[in-house]
Amino acid sequence: MPYTTIDDLPDSVKDNLPKHAQEIYKEAFNSAYDQYKAPQDRHSDSDREETAHKVAWSAVKNKYEKQKDGHWGLKN
Repeated sequence: MPYTTIDDLPDSVKDNLPKHAQEIYKEAFNSAYDQYKAPQDRHSDSDREETAHKVAWSAVKNKYEKQKDGHWGLKN
């Protein structure tokens, strides 16, 4: 189900990502959730929500990376 605000995101996202990364995650998730409605549009046997989560994490990883201290920071 799409997320209305970043407060609605899963705890695993809210507890680990900075606010800007959470916003990226939310927007990417919602877009992918709409884009991959039909099972034939997905590249695997994943359900719609699982696919959207994968896309959202990928979008975050385009701009952020996990630092040595375990926190997420912008890529250099």
